[in-house]
Amino acid sequence: MPSALVGFGTAVPRSRVSQAESIRAAAAMCAETREHEEMLGSLYRQTGIEGRNVAFTAAEVDWVVRGVGRCETPFMPRGKGYGGPTTAERMERYREYATPLALEASAEALRESGVEAGGVTHLVTVSCTGFSAPGFDVGLIKGLGMRATVERTHVGFMGCHGALNGLRVARGLVAAERRAVVLVCAVELCSIHYHYGWDPRRMVGNALFADGAAAVVVRGVNGVDHGEWRHVASGACLFPESEAAMGWEVGDRGFEMTLSTKVPGLIGRHLRPWLDEWLGREGLGVEEVGSWAVHPGGPRILSELEGVLGLGPERLAISRQVLRDQGNMSSATVLFILRELRRIGAERPCVALGFGPGLAAEVLLIR
Repeated sequence: MPSALVGFGTAVPRSRVSQAESIRAAAAMCAETREHEEMLGSLYRQTGIEGRNVAFTAAEVDWVVRGVGRCETPFMPRGKGYGGPTTAERMERYREYATPLALEASAEALRESGVEAGGVTHLVTVSCTGFSAPGFDVGLIKGLGMRATVERTHVGFMGCHGALNGLRVARGLVAAERRAVVLVCAVELCSIHYHYGWDPRRMVGNALFADGAAAVVVRGVNGVDHGEWRHVASGACLFPESEAAMGWEVGDRGFEMTLSTKVPGLIGRHLRPWLDEWLGREGLGVEEVGSWAVHPGGPRILSELEGVLGLGPERLAISRQVLRDQGNMSSATVLFILRELRRIGAERPCVALGFGPGLAAEVLLIR
């Protein structure tokens, strides 16, 4: 049974840093030699990111990247050997920022959908960058004025494809209860897990990730086609022998992200055979897909997909645009892309595609 995506909303923290400022911050927090600084500059420029929004105060940004003033917090660099804030300190920052961002994105999604907060029957939250109980789901219920009886489901620690898991849950809820109205909200604060000090395995994550929230209202299809985007199918595939390619562990100094340079190659080898089979079951070939909402894990992943799927650069232009303007916001990113594709009236069917620890792929078909 299809579900309709009837309203989108997005939000980012107020503090924004340019790519040049991000490179200066990386040098201050990670580099131990001049060679390290040069390597970081090259790495950051290769991402294609021009700016990102981060869960840091203006004073913190001013001190680290602009050399203005001072700001005594555990997030500030303290020289060689400093491992950064503890996990508890990072979770405190998560609690401070997650709910306001979730409220902003969700309120916009509700306004666009025309659904009152009191009309939401189910709430699906998504995040892999923080834990708290009660969490931002309770913050949404109280802040938006949702009913106390709203039914909650949390999708946690699924990585960059988490929002696609959340939409699959929403479609299942709508199929089970025809009158269900589901609010899906993904919040990710990747920057609070920034790795301090020099470790080549962690630098790619530092260079790519950013912060943001996105929400979508999902409800049943009443038989009358009003032109809404309809989620009609989902799929998943765990790639063989790929567990070491992408990892996300809880450490004493935050969540530790490992992102192997082998990820694009693994996607290139394993994606197409599975995707062809999955699309075939839906009566489609790759060439019949009207638009693509591909999570931009990084520029190499997008380039690999263009080659594997036989797509021209224009087909993934929105994915590159979101990466350029906002960086990789983990699970929230694909909802930013879907929102923009829907806004411009992109051709359907649309395929949304994301990747996460496993190494695993999640796919969603919109008609």
